[in-house]
Amino acid sequence: MAFRRPPSGNAWRRVAAALLAVSLLASGGAVAQRAPGAIPEVAASELPEQARQTIALIRKGGPFPYERDGVVFGNFEIRLPVQARGYYREYTVRTPGAKSRGARRIVAGRGGELYYTDDHYNSFKRIRE
Repeated sequence: MAFRRPPSGNAWRRVAAALLAVSLLASGGAVAQRAPGAIPEVAASELPEQARQTIALIRKGGPFPYERDGVVFGNFEIRLPVQARGYYREYTVRTPGAKSRGARRIVAGRGGELYYTDDHYNSFKRIRE
């Protein structure tokens, strides 16, 4: 019997997303859609200055300071409304004193909507501009 190498972190996410999709289909999809009003909102003026700077860069189309800015956000945890893959893009919000990119991000939807997280995707607030 040959042993296979365990899947990487991204592979586990894809497997988890596929299992979740199958379970949602089996349950009639009742859990799949998050009501648009279920995500709390925050005014852009209430966000940290670094977040407002990131919003300005997104609206302007860059240039972005981090290599990973603009990559597809998978929404694997389904914390944002369900959309087709590639709908969401993520951008780093600089965290003063952080040695890495930190936990703060803005996720932008193709429709122009913006979401802010300061806990690395565990929770989101929709940004009101």
